[in-house]
Amino acid sequence: MPDFNRPAVILPVLALLALVLSGGLPARAQTLKAVKERGTLNCGVSQGLLGFSSMDDKNAWTGFDVDICRAVAAAIFGDPAKVTFVPLDAVTRFAALQSNQIDVLSRNSTWTMSRESSLGLMFAGVAYYDGQGFLLRRDAGIDTALQLGGKTVCTQSGTTSELNLRDYFGANDMELKVLAHATAEESLKAYDDRKCDVLTSDVSQLYAERLKLSAPDGHLILPEVISKEPLGPVVRQGDDQWFNLIKWTLYSLINAEELGVKSATVDDAVKSSNPNIKRLVGTEGEFGEQLGLAKDWAARAVRAVGNYGEIYERNVGIQSRLSIPRGLNALWTQGGIQYAPPVR
Repeated sequence: MPDFNRPAVILPVLALLALVLSGGLPARAQTLKAVKERGTLNCGVSQGLLGFSSMDDKNAWTGFDVDICRAVAAAIFGDPAKVTFVPLDAVTRFAALQSNQIDVLSRNSTWTMSRESSLGLMFAGVAYYDGQGFLLRRDAGIDTALQLGGKTVCTQSGTTSELNLRDYFGANDMELKVLAHATAEESLKAYDDRKCDVLTSDVSQLYAERLKLSAPDGHLILPEVISKEPLGPVVRQGDDQWFNLIKWTLYSLINAEELGVKSATVDDAVKSSNPNIKRLVGTEGEFGEQLGLAKDWAARAVRAVGNYGEIYERNVGIQSRLSIPRGLNALWTQGGIQYAPPVR
């Protein structure tokens, strides 16, 4: 009969617990510490996608994905300029994150199961709800994707687009001809040179690519969206503190829009008696400290880049060159599905 009074099992457990509490186990949660010591955030972005991450005429990075990283830098340092942007293509983007070349990837990347389960990565939320669509010439006489059977479709390798194409064409018994290229630029050039009939990618990217064509109005985006493409910032697995910091910085921007806190009014919001606003801007609770940041971490982010709605409209919304309607990216209170958990 076993002696249940023996401490043989209990003692090792207690010893392990003591080791953890004393900090004796090596911790993987070192990203925030490394970023602070370096004095800058290394952010992976695209090599040039208008509205999301591209260089302006003053050689400054601008765009929706860029602003997400500037918000993180502002939350950490109080300075949105403390970011080093690393342009990456679709093939090397995840490897750059895995190898610590970057701290966060903010580059129109789709959240999928395999990217989390097999690459050791985690998506920190959905910054932009997108889906795959089709761009083609108006004079083709095609007004639905169901008429694309037998047409040659240009796409970019290393993305989810090829799999989505095969799924959609197969489900609709249509002949598929694919012309895949290593970069988005090569795909666009092939389409412009009429080597293919159709260009496919995320709808947001098609809006941006269409503007690069010599006669943008001569091309249309079909109404069908054939996939779910939730885009958001990505981090390495194993550092929960950093994952939470990126996730809650994104959520703070969404919550700020819902609460009516803007870049121009955030200083007034500090004086608010609304408990939800007080927790967001740091005048109530210790939520910043829980992330390893200052009390006003979220106020810093909003002050630097604006709330989610401001970021959207400035970079990709109706008033921008892309002129993309909010659609699913409208707040849940305004007909969309963009939604953030509360700060409390």
